[in-house]
Amino acid sequence: MTEAESPLPQGLAEIMMRLQEDSPLLVALFDEHDRLRHANPAWRSAYFIGPGQEPSWAEIMRDNHAHKHGAAIDTDNIEAWIANISTRRGKQPFRAFEANLCDGRWLWMTETAQAQGWMLCVGSEITSLRQDSRALRMAHTQALAAAQTDNLTGLSNRRHGMQLLQDALNQTEPWPICVAAFDLDHFKQINDSLGHAAGDRVICDFASQMQAGSRREDGCARIGGEEFLLILPAAGLPQAQAIVERLLSRVRQSRPLPEHPDHSYTCSAGLAQAIWGETAEALLRRADKALYRAKAEGRNRIAIAPG
Repeated sequence: MTEAESPLPQGLAEIMMRLQEDSPLLVALFDEHDRLRHANPAWRSAYFIGPGQEPSWAEIMRDNHAHKHGAAIDTDNIEAWIANISTRRGKQPFRAFEANLCDGRWLWMTETAQAQGWMLCVGSEITSLRQDSRALRMAHTQALAAAQTDNLTGLSNRRHGMQLLQDALNQTEPWPICVAAFDLDHFKQINDSLGHAAGDRVICDFASQMQAGSRREDGCARIGGEEFLLILPAAGLPQAQAIVERLLSRVRQSRPLPEHPDHSYTCSAGLAQAIWGETAEALLRRADKALYRAKAEGRNRIAIAPG
């Protein structure tokens, strides 16, 4: 047996665990539901997470924003901010970016995601590095995010949603892939009877319901006034249909207008499974046709496109 082929020493996992526990690197592991399953002391200290606590990423960000500690989050609408960051978080096998902490530290963060949804996050402090071009880089990052974001909901806009869909179709690992096109039922009546401000709150409520019921690897986009797109990689029709049915059920039960506590709304959905070699535009057209059929059949339901 050569030196390169020699077996790994016993207890390697324990050695690696002790090293990362003592490391100044921030190390965390999130599961497929984006819930923290492990974090070393450096990570927990930076983001104010107590020993043994396993909050979701969204819960960590809400706590940090509310108490002005941990992640430096400059927003007046934390839910829209979370929705915006979620359009990029975990959507690629690897991602690297800069992040700020409220204590003034500057981090270089990396995310490495498995196809099954687990994600390793590692942060390294780079506060002492030269910052001459940092303002320019941050401005570029913020401009890029703004160009990809729907201002009202924080979800991906149509252009970014279609890009996410085409990127998923171009990969081999997340197949099968399904997409669902949604349209809020009788939305014009909401605007006409209750006003556009109420209509905007209903749109934001649907965006929240869709994101809350999706997986981290899924893509959520607002592609029109009351039209939305849900991208479901690594999901065949049975699983995708179950996800969409649960979303429709939650929407039926939602009451997003406190001044009108009895007011509810519904939506219709068209679901299509991708065919190998199909473009994003062709796949969305098939989902749209199924959506039109769902609305023609009475709304408040899902229709599935033929393969």
